Amino acid sequence: MAKIIYDPEAVAEIREAADYYENCREGPLRWRKIKGRFRRSLIERFPYGIIYSAENDGIFIAAVMHLKRKPDYWKKRIK
Repeated sequence: MAKIIYDPEAVAEIREAADYYENCREGPLRWRKIKGRFRRSLIERFPYGIIYSAENDGIFIAAVMHLKRKPDYWKKRIK
């Protein structure tokens, strides 16, 4: 896999864009629950989903999963 190198200004732009869109949406509870406290956020135009839970001190990312390959593999990571 090729290494990706970011210009520091590009990193700042990414953070700024993420902050903007985070403030535009309804928050981390916006996405559909899939198991217990876990939710899945779909990634537009790509067959991936982010499995996460909103915790008291932040967001816990359990998996970034391909939607067509072994969809339940991440469940062994949770307690």
